Amino acid sequence: MKAFIQTLPKVELHLHIEGSLEPELMFELAKRNQIEIPFDSPEQVREAYQFENLQSFLDIYYQGANVLVTEQDFYDLTWAYLQRCKADNVIHTEIFFDPQTHTQRGIAFETVINGIYGALKQGESELGISSQIIMCFLRHLDEDDAFKTLEQALPYKDKIIGVGLDSSEQGNPPEKFAGVFKKALAEGFKTVAHAGEEGPAQNIIDAEEMLGVSRIDHGVRCTEDRKLVQELVKTRMPLTVCPLSNIKLKVFEDMSQHNIVDLLRKGLCVTINSDDPAYFGGYMNDNFLAVAEAHPITDEEAAQFTYNAIEASFIPDEKKALMRELVTDYVFHYPYEITS
Repeated sequence: MKAFIQTLPKVELHLHIEGSLEPELMFELAKRNQIEIPFDSPEQVREAYQFENLQSFLDIYYQGANVLVTEQDFYDLTWAYLQRCKADNVIHTEIFFDPQTHTQRGIAFETVINGIYGALKQGESELGISSQIIMCFLRHLDEDDAFKTLEQALPYKDKIIGVGLDSSEQGNPPEKFAGVFKKALAEGFKTVAHAGEEGPAQNIIDAEEMLGVSRIDHGVRCTEDRKLVQELVKTRMPLTVCPLSNIKLKVFEDMSQHNIVDLLRKGLCVTINSDDPAYFGGYMNDNFLAVAEAHPITDEEAAQFTYNAIEASFIPDEKKALMRELVTDYVFHYPYEITS
Protein backbone atom coordinates (compact mmCIF):
# COMPACT_ATOMS: atom_id res chain seq x y z
CA MET A 1 0.00 0.00 0.00
CA LYS A 2 2.82 2.43 0.81
CA ALA A 3 4.40 2.07 -2.64
CA PHE A 4 0.97 2.32 -4.30
CA ILE A 5 0.16 5.57 -2.46
CA GLN A 6 3.53 7.17 -3.10
CA THR A 7 3.11 7.08 -6.88
CA LEU A 8 -0.71 7.35 -7.05
CA PRO A 9 -1.70 10.50 -9.01
CA LYS A 10 -3.24 12.99 -6.59
CA VAL A 11 -5.27 16.19 -6.63
CA GLU A 12 -5.12 18.65 -3.71
CA LEU A 13 -8.05 20.97 -3.03
CA HIS A 14 -7.33 22.28 0.49
CA LEU A 15 -3.92 23.88 0.87
CA HIS A 16 -3.15 27.25 2.45
CA ILE A 17 -0.03 28.46 0.70
CA GLU A 18 1.04 30.44 3.77
CA GLY A 19 0.77 27.18 5.70
CA SER A 20 3.44 25.57 3.50
CA LEU A 21 6.10 27.96 4.86
CA GLU A 22 8.77 25.58 6.15
CA PRO A 23 10.96 26.83 9.04
CA GLU A 24 14.09 26.84 6.87
CA LEU A 25 12.44 29.15 4.31
CA MET A 26 11.00 31.26 7.13
CA PHE A 27 14.54 31.90 8.37
CA GLU A 28 15.83 32.55 4.87
CA LEU A 29 13.11 35.14 4.17
CA ALA A 30 13.48 36.75 7.59
CA LYS A 31 17.18 37.28 6.88
CA ARG A 32 16.51 38.51 3.33
CA ASN A 33 13.93 41.04 4.53
CA GLN A 34 15.68 41.89 7.83
CA ILE A 35 12.68 40.86 9.91
CA GLU A 36 12.98 39.77 13.54
CA ILE A 37 11.36 36.44 14.42
CA PRO A 38 11.13 35.04 17.96
CA PHE A 39 13.09 31.88 17.20
CA ASP A 40 16.79 31.04 17.09
CA SER A 41 16.67 28.09 14.69
CA PRO A 42 14.36 26.10 12.41
CA GLU A 43 14.38 23.34 15.05
CA GLN A 44 13.05 25.77 17.65
CA VAL A 45 10.25 26.75 15.27
CA ARG A 46 9.23 23.11 14.86
CA GLU A 47 9.24 22.63 18.62
CA ALA A 48 6.71 25.45 18.87
CA TYR A 49 4.28 23.59 16.60
CA GLN A 50 2.31 22.04 19.45
CA PHE A 51 -1.26 23.27 19.28
CA GLU A 52 -4.22 22.95 21.62
CA ASN A 53 -6.79 24.15 19.10
CA LEU A 54 -7.21 26.14 15.90
CA GLN A 55 -6.58 29.51 17.55
CA SER A 56 -3.26 28.44 19.09
CA PHE A 57 -2.16 27.44 15.59
CA LEU A 58 -3.39 30.68 14.00
CA ASP A 59 -1.39 32.77 16.46
CA ILE A 60 1.92 31.33 15.24
CA TYR A 61 0.69 31.01 11.63
CA TYR A 62 0.12 34.76 11.27
CA GLN A 63 3.42 35.47 13.00
CA GLY A 64 5.27 33.31 10.47
CA ALA A 65 3.56 35.09 7.56
CA ASN A 66 5.28 38.34 8.55
CA VAL A 67 8.44 37.27 6.69
CA LEU A 68 6.54 37.34 3.36
CA VAL A 69 7.09 40.81 1.93
CA THR A 70 8.09 40.87 -1.74
CA GLU A 71 6.72 39.28 -4.89
CA GLN A 72 9.82 37.07 -4.92
CA ASP A 73 8.98 35.85 -1.41
CA PHE A 74 5.53 34.69 -2.50
CA TYR A 75 7.02 33.16 -5.62
CA ASP A 76 9.63 31.25 -3.59
CA LEU A 77 7.01 30.05 -1.11
CA THR A 78 4.78 28.72 -3.89
CA TRP A 79 7.63 27.18 -5.84
CA ALA A 80 8.80 25.29 -2.73
CA TYR A 81 5.28 23.88 -2.32
CA LEU A 82 5.19 22.80 -5.98
CA GLN A 83 8.42 20.88 -5.46
CA ARG A 84 6.62 18.93 -2.73
CA CYS A 85 3.72 18.34 -5.10
CA LYS A 86 6.08 16.90 -7.68
CA ALA A 87 7.64 14.57 -5.11
CA ASP A 88 4.17 13.34 -4.04
CA ASN A 89 2.82 13.01 -7.61
CA VAL A 90 0.22 15.77 -7.19
CA ILE A 91 -0.96 16.49 -10.71
CA HIS A 92 -3.37 19.33 -9.89
CA THR A 93 -3.70 21.69 -6.94
CA GLU A 94 -6.17 24.40 -5.97
CA ILE A 95 -4.50 26.57 -3.38
CA PHE A 96 -5.85 29.10 -0.89
CA PHE A 97 -4.21 32.39 -0.07
CA ASP A 98 -5.17 34.94 2.61
CA PRO A 99 -4.73 38.46 1.18
CA GLN A 100 -5.89 40.17 4.38
CA THR A 101 -2.99 38.60 6.28
CA HIS A 102 -0.70 40.59 4.02
CA THR A 103 -2.61 43.73 3.07
CA GLN A 104 -3.10 44.50 6.77
CA ARG A 105 0.70 44.61 6.99
CA GLY A 106 0.93 47.05 4.11
CA ILE A 107 1.76 44.46 1.43
CA ALA A 108 0.02 45.24 -1.87
CA PHE A 109 -2.57 42.75 -3.13
CA GLU A 110 -0.76 42.81 -6.48
CA THR A 111 2.51 41.72 -4.85
CA VAL A 112 0.88 38.66 -3.29
CA ILE A 113 -1.15 37.43 -6.27
CA ASN A 114 1.60 38.01 -8.84
CA GLY A 115 4.19 36.12 -6.83
CA ILE A 116 1.91 33.12 -6.30
CA TYR A 117 0.56 33.12 -9.85
CA GLY A 118 4.03 33.39 -11.40
CA ALA A 119 5.24 30.29 -9.59
CA LEU A 120 2.09 28.33 -10.47
CA LYS A 121 2.46 29.13 -14.16
CA GLN A 122 6.07 27.97 -14.06
CA GLY A 123 4.93 24.84 -12.23
CA GLU A 124 2.53 24.07 -15.04
CA SER A 125 5.11 24.55 -17.79
CA GLU A 126 8.11 22.94 -16.08
CA LEU A 127 6.59 20.39 -13.67
CA GLY A 128 3.35 19.52 -15.44
CA ILE A 129 1.25 20.49 -12.39
CA SER A 130 -1.95 22.37 -13.21
CA SER A 131 -3.43 24.72 -10.62
CA GLN A 132 -6.12 27.18 -9.57
CA ILE A 133 -6.08 29.98 -6.98
CA ILE A 134 -8.79 30.58 -4.36
CA MET A 135 -8.78 33.77 -2.30
CA CYS A 136 -9.99 33.36 1.29
CA PHE A 137 -11.63 35.88 3.59
CA LEU A 138 -10.52 35.82 7.24
CA ARG A 139 -13.69 35.16 9.17
CA HIS A 140 -12.42 36.75 12.41
CA LEU A 141 -12.48 40.09 10.57
CA ASP A 142 -15.73 41.83 9.64
CA GLU A 143 -17.64 41.58 6.38
CA ASP A 144 -16.79 45.15 5.41
CA ASP A 145 -13.13 44.16 5.30
CA ALA A 146 -14.05 41.14 3.17
CA PHE A 147 -15.90 43.44 0.73
CA LYS A 148 -12.78 45.61 0.44
CA THR A 149 -10.70 42.52 -0.28
CA LEU A 150 -13.17 41.36 -2.92
CA GLU A 151 -12.89 44.75 -4.63
CA GLN A 152 -9.11 44.43 -4.63
CA ALA A 153 -9.44 41.03 -6.30
CA LEU A 154 -11.65 42.11 -9.18
CA PRO A 155 -8.78 43.25 -11.46
CA TYR A 156 -7.27 39.77 -11.06
CA LYS A 157 -10.32 37.66 -11.96
CA ASP A 158 -8.24 36.00 -14.67
CA LYS A 159 -5.95 34.63 -11.93
CA ILE A 160 -8.45 33.80 -9.15
CA ILE A 161 -11.12 31.16 -9.69
CA GLY A 162 -12.93 31.36 -6.38
CA VAL A 163 -13.30 32.76 -2.90
CA GLY A 164 -13.28 30.91 0.39
CA LEU A 165 -13.72 31.45 4.10
CA ASP A 166 -11.12 30.43 6.68
CA SER A 167 -9.63 31.35 10.09
CA SER A 168 -11.53 30.96 13.40
CA GLU A 169 -14.80 29.11 12.85
CA GLN A 170 -16.02 29.51 16.43
CA GLY A 171 -18.08 32.67 16.80
CA ASN A 172 -17.88 33.46 13.08
CA PRO A 173 -20.76 31.59 11.39
CA PRO A 174 -21.37 31.55 7.63
CA GLU A 175 -24.23 34.07 7.91
CA LYS A 176 -21.69 36.75 8.85
CA PHE A 177 -20.43 36.71 5.24
CA ALA A 178 -23.61 36.04 3.28
CA GLY A 179 -23.51 39.46 1.60
CA VAL A 180 -19.94 39.30 0.33
CA PHE A 181 -20.42 35.76 -0.94
CA LYS A 182 -23.52 36.84 -2.84
CA LYS A 183 -21.44 39.58 -4.46
CA ALA A 184 -18.60 37.12 -5.24
CA LEU A 185 -21.03 34.74 -6.94
CA ALA A 186 -22.45 37.62 -8.98
CA GLU A 187 -18.90 38.44 -10.10
CA GLY A 188 -18.49 34.89 -11.38
CA PHE A 189 -16.31 33.44 -8.62
CA LYS A 190 -16.75 29.89 -7.35
CA THR A 191 -17.32 29.73 -3.59
CA VAL A 192 -16.07 27.36 -0.89
CA ALA A 193 -15.96 27.64 2.91
CA HIS A 194 -14.39 26.04 5.96
CA ALA A 195 -17.22 24.54 8.01
CA GLY A 196 -17.77 21.67 10.40
CA GLU A 197 -14.19 21.46 11.68
CA GLU A 198 -14.29 23.16 15.09
CA GLY A 199 -17.80 24.45 14.43
CA PRO A 200 -21.03 22.40 14.44
CA ALA A 201 -22.67 20.49 11.61
CA GLN A 202 -25.13 23.37 11.26
CA ASN A 203 -22.30 25.49 9.82
CA ILE A 204 -22.10 23.05 6.91
CA ILE A 205 -25.80 23.44 6.20
CA ASP A 206 -25.56 27.22 6.51
CA ALA A 207 -22.51 27.40 4.22
CA GLU A 208 -24.46 25.54 1.55
CA GLU A 209 -27.62 27.61 1.93
CA MET A 210 -26.20 31.06 2.71
CA LEU A 211 -22.90 31.09 0.81
CA GLY A 212 -23.79 28.99 -2.24
CA VAL A 213 -20.64 26.90 -1.87
CA SER A 214 -19.48 24.31 -4.39
CA ARG A 215 -17.63 22.35 -1.70
CA ILE A 216 -17.08 22.29 2.05
CA ASP A 217 -13.57 22.53 3.47
CA HIS A 218 -13.18 20.03 6.34
CA GLY A 219 -16.81 19.08 7.11
CA VAL A 220 -15.90 16.15 9.38
CA ARG A 221 -18.52 17.09 11.97
CA CYS A 222 -21.27 16.33 9.47
CA THR A 223 -21.71 13.04 11.35
CA GLU A 224 -23.45 14.95 14.15
CA ASP A 225 -26.48 15.16 11.84
CA ARG A 226 -27.59 11.91 10.21
CA LYS A 227 -29.93 13.71 7.82
CA LEU A 228 -27.08 15.94 6.69
CA VAL A 229 -24.88 12.93 5.97
CA GLN A 230 -27.64 11.41 3.85
CA GLU A 231 -28.01 14.70 1.98
CA LEU A 232 -24.24 14.93 1.37
CA VAL A 233 -24.29 11.44 -0.12
CA LYS A 234 -27.21 12.36 -2.36
CA THR A 235 -25.82 15.70 -3.59
CA ARG A 236 -22.15 14.63 -3.76
CA MET A 237 -21.21 17.89 -2.01
CA PRO A 238 -17.43 17.49 -1.65
CA LEU A 239 -15.66 17.58 1.71
CA THR A 240 -11.98 18.54 1.52
CA VAL A 241 -10.74 16.69 4.59
CA CYS A 242 -7.28 17.23 6.12
CA PRO A 243 -6.44 14.21 8.29
CA LEU A 244 -3.11 15.22 9.87
CA SER A 245 -4.42 18.73 10.49
CA ASN A 246 -7.45 17.31 12.29
CA ILE A 247 -5.20 15.34 14.63
CA LYS A 248 -2.79 18.21 15.24
CA LEU A 249 -5.66 20.57 16.11
CA LYS A 250 -7.39 17.99 18.35
CA VAL A 251 -10.50 17.59 16.20
CA PHE A 252 -9.79 13.88 16.72
CA GLU A 253 -7.43 12.60 19.40
CA ASP A 254 -5.98 9.87 17.22
CA MET A 255 -6.04 8.92 13.53
CA SER A 256 -7.76 5.66 14.45
CA GLN A 257 -10.74 7.79 15.56
CA HIS A 258 -10.88 9.79 12.33
CA ASN A 259 -14.08 9.32 10.32
CA ILE A 260 -12.75 9.90 6.78
CA VAL A 261 -12.73 6.23 5.71
CA ASP A 262 -16.18 5.66 7.18
CA LEU A 263 -17.44 8.68 5.23
CA LEU A 264 -15.81 7.35 2.06
CA ARG A 265 -17.53 3.98 2.49
CA LYS A 266 -20.86 5.68 3.12
CA GLY A 267 -20.54 7.23 -0.35
CA LEU A 268 -19.61 10.82 0.50
CA CYS A 269 -17.36 12.75 -1.86
CA VAL A 270 -14.49 13.04 0.65
CA THR A 271 -10.96 13.98 -0.41
CA ILE A 272 -7.55 13.95 1.29
CA ASN A 273 -5.57 17.19 1.60
CA SER A 274 -2.70 18.64 3.61
CA ASP A 275 -4.13 22.01 4.82
CA ASP A 276 -1.06 23.69 6.39
CA PRO A 277 1.59 20.99 5.89
CA ALA A 278 4.59 22.86 7.31
CA TYR A 279 2.74 23.15 10.62
CA PHE A 280 0.81 19.89 10.72
CA GLY A 281 3.49 17.36 9.87
CA GLY A 282 2.97 16.36 6.28
CA TYR A 283 2.11 16.90 2.65
CA MET A 284 -0.16 14.72 0.50
CA ASN A 285 1.66 11.39 0.73
CA ASP A 286 2.01 11.79 4.49
CA ASN A 287 -1.74 12.33 4.84
CA PHE A 288 -2.65 9.39 2.58
CA LEU A 289 -0.24 7.11 4.44
CA ALA A 290 -1.45 8.21 7.88
CA VAL A 291 -5.02 7.33 6.90
CA ALA A 292 -4.02 3.99 5.35
CA GLU A 293 -1.97 2.97 8.38
CA ALA A 294 -4.79 3.73 10.83
CA HIS A 295 -7.62 2.39 8.65
CA PRO A 296 -6.66 -0.48 6.33
CA ILE A 297 -7.95 0.49 2.90
CA THR A 298 -7.75 -1.13 -0.50
CA ASP A 299 -5.88 0.26 -3.48
CA GLU A 300 -9.25 1.07 -5.02
CA GLU A 301 -10.32 3.05 -1.96
CA ALA A 302 -7.05 5.00 -1.95
CA ALA A 303 -7.62 5.80 -5.62
CA GLN A 304 -11.22 6.81 -4.88
CA PHE A 305 -9.92 9.76 -2.87
CA THR A 306 -8.27 11.00 -6.07
CA TYR A 307 -11.34 10.28 -8.19
CA ASN A 308 -13.39 12.30 -5.68
CA ALA A 309 -10.90 15.18 -5.81
CA ILE A 310 -11.01 15.23 -9.60
CA GLU A 311 -14.82 15.32 -9.46
CA ALA A 312 -14.73 18.15 -6.90
CA SER A 313 -12.10 20.25 -8.68
CA PHE A 314 -12.75 23.42 -10.67
CA ILE A 315 -11.09 22.21 -13.85
CA PRO A 316 -12.95 21.75 -17.17
CA ASP A 317 -14.79 18.47 -17.75
CA GLU A 318 -12.47 17.45 -20.60
CA LYS A 319 -9.45 17.70 -18.33
CA LYS A 320 -11.27 15.85 -15.57
CA ALA A 321 -11.85 12.99 -17.99
CA LEU A 322 -8.14 12.87 -18.85
CA MET A 323 -7.19 12.84 -15.17
CA ARG A 324 -9.64 10.04 -14.39
CA GLU A 325 -8.18 8.08 -17.27
CA LEU A 326 -4.68 8.62 -15.85
CA VAL A 327 -5.73 7.28 -12.43
CA THR A 328 -7.61 4.33 -13.92
CA ASP A 329 -4.60 3.42 -16.01
CA TYR A 330 -2.39 3.61 -12.91
CA VAL A 331 -4.68 1.37 -10.84
CA PHE A 332 -5.09 -1.12 -13.68
CA HIS A 333 -1.38 -1.49 -14.43
CA TYR A 334 0.09 -1.11 -10.96
CA PRO A 335 0.30 -4.83 -9.93
CA TYR A 336 1.95 -5.73 -13.24
CA GLU A 337 4.50 -2.96 -12.90
CA ILE A 338 5.72 -4.06 -9.49
CA THR A 339 6.08 -7.72 -10.48
CA SER A 340 7.80 -7.10 -13.80
